[in-house]
Amino acid sequence: MSLIAAPSADFFGNANGCHGPSACGSLGFALADSIYADHVIVVTDHLVPFPCVPWQIQGNNVDFVVEVDSIGDPAKIVSGTTQITRSPDRLLIAEYVARFVREAGIMRDGFSFQAGAGGISLAFVDYLRRFMKDAGVKARFVRGGATRYIVEMLQSGLVDYILDGQTFDLDAVRSMASDPRHIATSPFTSYNFHGKGFFNSMVDVAVLGATEVDVEFNGNVVTHSDGRLLHGIGGWQNCLFAGCTILAVPSFRDRIPVIVDHVTTLTGPSELIDVVVTERGIAINPRRQDLLDAVKGSYLPIRNIEDIQRDVEKICGGKPQPLRPSDQPVAVVKWVDGTVMDTIWRVGS
Repeated sequence: MSLIAAPSADFFGNANGCHGPSACGSLGFALADSIYADHVIVVTDHLVPFPCVPWQIQGNNVDFVVEVDSIGDPAKIVSGTTQITRSPDRLLIAEYVARFVREAGIMRDGFSFQAGAGGISLAFVDYLRRFMKDAGVKARFVRGGATRYIVEMLQSGLVDYILDGQTFDLDAVRSMASDPRHIATSPFTSYNFHGKGFFNSMVDVAVLGATEVDVEFNGNVVTHSDGRLLHGIGGWQNCLFAGCTILAVPSFRDRIPVIVDHVTTLTGPSELIDVVVTERGIAINPRRQDLLDAVKGSYLPIRNIEDIQRDVEKICGGKPQPLRPSDQPVAVVKWVDGTVMDTIWRVGS
């Protein structure tokens, strides 16, 4: 069964998230639920005459429509994670990422990019906006999670379109409701590895986070070095198909190095991770000789990843203690095609 809270719907079941008192933006992920669930119920506090347009959920997939007084508080969409970081180290990371995108020649007329809603990613968007404005460069599209920072770029003419799969704040919600250039998308168009095509492979650069990355450029986004499962993968793996995938990470967290010999859990293979940016320098995957050549002679702090690792280990007092997990599995990590990549084992009591 799929129970879909829809800010606007008609009696037939057509629904969207961009209109009504509880507007929340894109319902793209709920679309998949509505198609595959055996029973689908749309719950709305804003029932409109047929047809509800634009329809992000199609009524032919819906069994029941239930009208209630309120489906939730849209103000709760905004959280502390959708604020630009104030940390000097993390601001430096964001600046390095934006400078790399510029110096590597990725920032050019018609390019595209994706960035998340974390503090570093938001700061990167702000730096990139300034560089684009100074250079007179315009992006064709931005792949979202949309935030007010991306909306401001759209409104100021620095971006042609926002392709929004998940709306992160109220400015982005209002933009989707009023601006036809701000388009709600779904996993079928952007992330569906089994489809005939997905446009995430058309993104020129994606800026992502990670809990760990190793010296071979493998990435981990679901566990920390203590082996504890703290995050979901979400769409992180799908974003690795961008033309240039950048992991923007602090060099250590709680005095535990982020760059390790081997990731605790493999969630992203090294051949799809191109650049690791920390406050102590930028490491480029040796497989990307084109990127190495593009920034040769620049003022960017390009370093070998092993050199950054050694510097951080000196600060943190050495390598993390090796993990000794139990023999009890709690989860498996799959790649986008269903291949099992790794197993997560129970740790602690």
